[in-house]
Amino acid sequence: MIDTTGLVEIRWHGRGGQGAVTSAELLAKAAIDEGKYAQAFPAFGAERRGAPVLAFNRINSREPIRIRAEVTEPDVVVVLDPGLLGVMDVTSGLKEKGVLIINTKRPRPDIATRFGDKWQLAVIDATRIARELLGVPIVNTTMLGALAKVTGVVRLESLSGPLRERFGRLAERNITAMKKAFEETVVKE
Repeated sequence: MIDTTGLVEIRWHGRGGQGAVTSAELLAKAAIDEGKYAQAFPAFGAERRGAPVLAFNRINSREPIRIRAEVTEPDVVVVLDPGLLGVMDVTSGLKEKGVLIINTKRPRPDIATRFGDKWQLAVIDATRIARELLGVPIVNTTMLGALAKVTGVVRLESLSGPLRERFGRLAERNITAMKKAFEETVVKE
C-alpha cells in the first residue's frame, strides 16, 4: 500500500461516458468527508462519448493543496478502459513505488508480463461487475472499490455517502458494485 499520510496524486484514464470524472469527484468528496484536503479535476481532449479522458485527484491528510496543475507523476494510475492500454502509455510518469489498477478480464499474471514488477499491480473485471449489478458497462463505482482496497486513500465506507448523494435511488446498486469490486480486486506487491 502507498503512504497516504501526505500528498497522494491519482490519474484516472477512461473514455468519455465511463465515469472517470465522476470517480475523481466522488473520491475527493469522500476524502473531504474524512477531514482530508482534496482536489478533483478533468482534462478533456475531444469532448465526445468514447474519446480518451483524463481525470485527476490530489488528496492530502495534512495540509491544504496549493498545486493546480495536471498530475504528471502520479502515485496511482487507474485505468477504466483496458482498450487504452494499446493506445497510450498509461504508466507515463507513474512513480517507482506507484500503484497501477486496471479494469480487465485478463488474469493478473498476463497483465504483469506486460508491465513487469516496477509497480504494485491490481486487476479487477469491473466491466463484468457493472453489467451484472448495474446493467450497464459503466465502471466508475466499481473502480472506486478497487482503489479503496489497493491504496487505502479513503475508507470504503466513506465512499457510500457521496454515492448516495450523486446517484439517489440508484445508489444502493452502485454501492453493492463498489463493495463487490473491493472484494474481488486481485493485487500483489
